[in-house]
Amino acid sequence: MNENSTSIQQTGTASPATAAGTTAATVPTGAATDTDPAATGALTVLVTGGTGKTGRRVAERLTALGHTARIGSRTAPVPFDWSDDTTWDAALDGVGAVYLAFHPDLAFPGAVETVGAFARRAAGAGVARLVLLSGRGEEAAQAAEAAVAGAGTGWTVVRCAWFAQNFSESFFLESVLAGELALPTGGAVEPFVDAEDIADVAVVALTEEGHGGEVYELTGPRLLSFADAAAELSAATGREIRFEAVTVEEYRAVLEAAGLPGGFAELFTTITDGRNAHLTDGVRRALGRPARDFAEYARAAAASGVWNV
Repeated sequence: MNENSTSIQQTGTASPATAAGTTAATVPTGAATDTDPAATGALTVLVTGGTGKTGRRVAERLTALGHTARIGSRTAPVPFDWSDDTTWDAALDGVGAVYLAFHPDLAFPGAVETVGAFARRAAGAGVARLVLLSGRGEEAAQAAEAAVAGAGTGWTVVRCAWFAQNFSESFFLESVLAGELALPTGGAVEPFVDAEDIADVAVVALTEEGHGGEVYELTGPRLLSFADAAAELSAATGREIRFEAVTVEEYRAVLEAAGLPGGFAELFTTITDGRNAHLTDGVRRALGRPARDFAEYARAAAASGVWNV
């Protein structure tokens, strides 16, 4: 699920790697150049989804490192709109690298074609490095990965588990505040990944050599059910956060009543069928350190006051 929507996972997703940290066989490797757009100094990086969970963090890190983060949004000084390709050329002008976080989600119809067309446009504009935010378990995102890899310039894929920050920055926030997570996940498990880790990996891929042609599959260090996550949130907040299992049909009705696409309910299948119930070493491969634990995320989020009621 994606960066700027109220969706759940921050990406579309791709089929899981055949082993921890490996690259899906369908991602071509011929375009995996690793030029260094920062070799002559500071970069200008187009950060699509620059106000979302990961994009905001990526932009902050780039700025702290002395690079220029050009926020890709319809309201930015240089407007960028995924659905309007007449905005793309100006947004790409003078850009050395691009962080690709597609809105609303790589699983949505037409996303693969749009991402592929943009990646080719970026390559033609001289962009040396593309970093795609992707996810685990969905064929559409795997196709988007292949489209970016075949665009004709350097690329890295950052393929993510569900975001821990979904509990504090978007989709599940109101439920946590209300003290109950009613979701169609049963006892299935997910290795929630911290958006801080995602941003760290994305920034090194955007600005440093050695990451061209890599698919970094990012997870946290533990598998947790949503009941486990609720227990961690309870411990961090000092109040009870309950988990209640509901059916996909019941959850779809809740989404539609809230004015959200009922189809989001189907994305829970990436948890319930077990396809992503394994850990990977992508954070360590990219950064040389372990991934942050969900409990660490929960403590930090609680300290920020986001769950105060």
